[in-house]
Amino acid sequence: MKHLLLPLLLLASCSSQPGSTPGSLPPTGFGMPQIINVSAYDPKERQLNGVGFSEHDVSALRANGASGLIARAGKGGNLDEKCASFLASADREGMLPGIYYRVQRHVDAVAQADQFVNRAMSLARSRAWNASSLLLCGDFDGDLPLSAILRFMDRVEARTGVVPVAYLENSTQLKQTLSGADAASKAKLRRMPYWLALYAHDSGAGPVYPAPGNPAGLVDQYDVWSNWTMWQYGGVDWQGGRSRPKVYNHGRYRFPPYFGNLDRPTERNVFHGSHAALAGFWQQHGLRLR
Repeated sequence: MKHLLLPLLLLASCSSQPGSTPGSLPPTGFGMPQIINVSAYDPKERQLNGVGFSEHDVSALRANGASGLIARAGKGGNLDEKCASFLASADREGMLPGIYYRVQRHVDAVAQADQFVNRAMSLARSRAWNASSLLLCGDFDGDLPLSAILRFMDRVEARTGVVPVAYLENSTQLKQTLSGADAASKAKLRRMPYWLALYAHDSGAGPVYPAPGNPAGLVDQYDVWSNWTMWQYGGVDWQGGRSRPKVYNHGRYRFPPYFGNLDRPTERNVFHGSHAALAGFWQQHGLRLR
């Protein structure tokens, strides 16, 4: 399966695509469930005629077909102040809630894991949730050593019983670190589902690695997982004094630069499976809420 992605129903009618809700615009992503990730930098500035959202109201994300929302809990020892509001808003809309933590080199990985878990447990106690679980994800900086990644993973699992999801940049250093790991370390890494970031087919080219081309190519370059679980196909850069969407649009994957009728860029993902599989994935890699 390393080179074969799920069949894409490009010719399916919009009304029959999974994830549609009554009165909503059809979701993009060719039938794959859509997930939005946010941080304190969201929402970005308004750029188009359309609808907006805030940490207090994410109904536009849901109306455009988003099934889940993953909010940044913190990074490098600092907590994100919008996380709880985003999650509460998503839960009110019936979206699956999740959190991620950006793990950085200058702070001990176990200390960051503890801050992340403490935040997750505090969020779990903060309200009566409609959702049954809170997805846990580690966002690993490109210069992290393998030991830091594994220590973060081990600490989160030891305290919660949950193996977190691993978000990895299209990073030459990370590819070299992980592809060169020993067999036992790779087996541990594979317990974390792979959440990849790829915004263009020709990005990441350099003297060590060619451009991966597509998600399967990036999976090959990391040489750990047999396939990907989530794909961040849409990112946002700050260029020339404004946010600019970076969205994969090549070959059979033709994602639009903006999500549905939103008036601003968002960071967007697809899940590699059905909506039923997404629910099971959220349960398996999430902290129980009820």
